[in-house]
Amino acid sequence: MQRSTAVIYTLFFAGALAFVITQGGSKGRGAASAPADAGPDAADAAASLATAAAGDADAGSDAGAEGIVQERGPEPAGRSDAGVTLLSGEAPPSLPAEAPKKVRFGVVLIQYRGAQGAAPTARSKDAALALARELAEVAKTDFKAAIEKGDKGSTDDLGYIPRGVLEPAPEYELFSLPKGGVSGPVDTPRGFWIARRIE
Repeated sequence: MQRSTAVIYTLFFAGALAFVITQGGSKGRGAASAPADAGPDAADAAASLATAAAGDADAGSDAGAEGIVQERGPEPAGRSDAGVTLLSGEAPPSLPAEAPKKVRFGVVLIQYRGAQGAAPTARSKDAALALARELAEVAKTDFKAAIEKGDKGSTDDLGYIPRGVLEPAPEYELFSLPKGGVSGPVDTPRGFWIARRIE
C-alpha cells in the first residue's frame, strides 16, 4: 500500500513538473517583459485590471499551444518602452505634489500585435495608434461611444487605483487629469489606453 502510494505521488510530481516545464517555457518568455510591467504591485490592482489579466492568460495559453518562438522573440524589444515613455519618446515628468493618491477611472483599450493579451492576429502597432488617436477625439465628447469601438477590456469604470501600480507613462497621464478629464493615447504593455478620470 505504501509503495503504491509512493509511486502515485512520484508520478503526480513528475507530471506536474513536466507541465510546469512545458508551460513555463512559453510563459517564461513573457515574464521577460515583466520589468516593463507594474511588477508585483500590479497584483494589488487585479480587481481594476481584471479584464487585462484575463486576456494575458488567454495569450499565454495561445502562445504555448502554437509554440511559435520566432513570433514571440521580438515582442519584448518592440514593447521595451511601452508604458515607460510618452508617445513623444520622452520620459514622463514627475507628478506634482498635489496629484491625487488614488483615482477612479475608465479606459478605452486598443490592442496591437505583441501587447499583453493581444491575439497573434491583432492589428499592427501603427494601425492601433491611428485608431487610438481617432478614438481619443471621440472620447473627449462621448467616452461610452469610444468604449464601444475599443477592444475587449475597454470599460467606463475600472474602479480605484493607487499611485505606484501603473507604469510611469499611463500613471502620469491618468494622475495628471482633472476629474472628468480624458487623456490622449498612451502606450502600455497591454496596448494603447485612452483613460478618463472619474474621481
